[in-house]
Amino acid sequence: MNPLNAGRRGWLKFALAALAGGLAGQLAAAPRRALVEVWKSPYCGCCKDWVAHLEASGFAVRVHEVDDLDGARRRLGMPARYASCHTAQIDGYLLEGHVPASDIHRLLAERPAAIGLAVPGMPVGSPGMDGPAYRGRRDPYDVLLVRRDGRATVFASNR
Repeated sequence: MNPLNAGRRGWLKFALAALAGGLAGQLAAAPRRALVEVWKSPYCGCCKDWVAHLEASGFAVRVHEVDDLDGARRRLGMPARYASCHTAQIDGYLLEGHVPASDIHRLLAERPAAIGLAVPGMPVGSPGMDGPAYRGRRDPYDVLLVRRDGRATVFASNR
């Protein structure tokens, strides 16, 4: 259609088609939110707070409440020695415990050969363990990069 010869309606149709095409291109180019799947106990409040931390940092989250967290961790492949109160999976990596979202973003950007990241235990001050009940207290902790052979190195330090 030649909008110069079509009058007002032609111009309107042309403009709407151009606008729709531009929006479709923008929507197709919009980055998808990475999905984090979390396995946790239905009774754990700090896990809910960690999920909220992830969502506030731009991740989409799907929660699986399980009675056998050790079994889920074992099935996913995270060594038990790095255990915490929840296990998660994102884009081929595992996350164990209260891993900060910034470290997850870094993991996904760098893509190291690894099982994933772990924050063993439940250190106070880590995401999800930093609410008002902790009165500003912080325990030093490391985020570990768990390699495929099961050994770990420090990925980030929060000291």
